Amino acid sequence: MEKVLITGGAGNVGSALAKKLATCGQYQVTVVDNMSTGSIKKLSSVKGQLEFIKADVNVYNDIASIMLSRSFDYVFHYAAVVGVKRTLENPILVLDDIEGIKNILSLSKNTGVKRVFFSSSSEVYGEPVEFPQNEDTTPLNSRLPYAIVKNVGESFFKSYQREFGLNYTIFRFFNTYGPDQSDDFVVPRFLKLAKTNADITIYGDGLQTRTFCHVKDNVETVFNILHEDLCRNEVINIGNDKEITILELAQTVLKMTNSKSKIVHLPPLKEGDMRRRLPDNAKMKSILNRELLSLEEGIQSLLVLGDFGHSNYELRAV
Repeated sequence: MEKVLITGGAGNVGSALAKKLATCGQYQVTVVDNMSTGSIKKLSSVKGQLEFIKADVNVYNDIASIMLSRSFDYVFHYAAVVGVKRTLENPILVLDDIEGIKNILSLSKNTGVKRVFFSSSSEVYGEPVEFPQNEDTTPLNSRLPYAIVKNVGESFFKSYQREFGLNYTIFRFFNTYGPDQSDDFVVPRFLKLAKTNADITIYGDGLQTRTFCHVKDNVETVFNILHEDLCRNEVINIGNDKEITILELAQTVLKMTNSKSKIVHLPPLKEGDMRRRLPDNAKMKSILNRELLSLEEGIQSLLVLGDFGHSNYELRAV
């Protein structure tokens, strides 16, 4: 079996990927996470089917001892400080993630890794200048620390390929939700508030748009890229292309939960709340080769599970 390392594998998307790879019978999976925002509970269903190591990828000695002793075939670098509010409040921790990128690339080059996969973000596009946002033609113009780090990371991955021949795939993730997402993200937060009939708060007029991709669609696309050796040395948007305003999202949640919650508008965020996001996901659709889950289907699946809006874990320097 081929050996796979997933950094940040106790987070929402990382844990879903870890579970998919660990249960398919073809990969030996090691998860690394510093547990600053992740939770080992997200991996409880595959306990014994993968290896979990608490370590900080931004600390060279931590990650070097793991990578030098295991000779991984593939590395998914998903470890990062995430969330608009969290990244704005912790800019130095965000910038520290550059060290993790450098550590992963250097160690991958020196240990014979076949390909590295990087979780970039739709945030790199910044304020919209064209729609849909295309991997090759849309300028990357965000000035937020989180987006700058992702943009710098993309440059590092491309540079290592040109200089050393280290193959990569860059995933620009758009909003991804699922049962293991913490409640400081919009879908589980709205659901949790609606289920308790508490006020649903929205920043500004709520007319800012987003697209919402169920984690199942995200992971299945990524799995196919790995398993079928696709998108080598390419960038790919991973996200749904059905645009919806945040106000419409709140109204949808209220309708589907039969909630008595009221929608309350707060002052707009000073920064970080882009007016529109819409990916060109033609590459993703061709790889997935089926329709993506609708937002209503995804929300219904969470309601059936009764599993959403986990309490957020305290962010701390480690």
